[in-house]
Amino acid sequence: MLTSQFAGSQIGLLGKGTTVAMKKKTLLLVGLACAAAMFAVQVRGEAAEEVKRLAELMGWKAGTVVADIGAGDGKYTFGAVERVGAAGKVYATEIDAKKLAELRDEVARRKLANVIVVESKEADTNLPAGCCDAIFLRRVYHHLTKPAEFDASLVRSLKAGGRLAIIDFPPRAGLEPVEGVPSNRGGHGIPEKIVIEELSAAGLKVEKIVEDWPENSYCVLFMKR
Repeated sequence: MLTSQFAGSQIGLLGKGTTVAMKKKTLLLVGLACAAAMFAVQVRGEAAEEVKRLAELMGWKAGTVVADIGAGDGKYTFGAVERVGAAGKVYATEIDAKKLAELRDEVARRKLANVIVVESKEADTNLPAGCCDAIFLRRVYHHLTKPAEFDASLVRSLKAGGRLAIIDFPPRAGLEPVEGVPSNRGGHGIPEKIVIEELSAAGLKVEKIVEDWPENSYCVLFMKR
């Protein structure tokens, strides 16, 4: 009798221990989910602030046609479309098949008729000629493996008087080198001077250089003559 009572008490203790452990695990998972949600909100907020600054720099207004080259998850594309309004248009280009599919799904979910997802190529934006008032590349330019050809495509996609913004960062220690890019990059990143040289050679004129862009980056603004 004592043995069965002892066994029962042990089982009860084990059951309580399991319940406590499950509650702790649930609280941990909830905490992690809340932290992830808060981080996502913070990231969206930072992207919105950066897009606001970019819009002011490039002179976007209602009806402006913009292209986000290398749009990734679309944070900056969706920030841009809020700035240009229903009368404007945003092209979101991407080379990665998975990201392209996710972008298209998100655009469809949001029912954004004025966001056009475009599959770009290594040496071509695949954008229509003369389609854009403004084009921006955020931390994308240093990944280009055929910059001369891609630059020509960027220039071709701009309207006369259109603007191009390159947001990037100088080479940084500790980052893996990018495969296939020209050796003059000097590591993962790209010197501002190289960006200016290459896009000036493509026929664009430097309009403004901003050295204090977020995340220790710079922004070079060009204009098509």
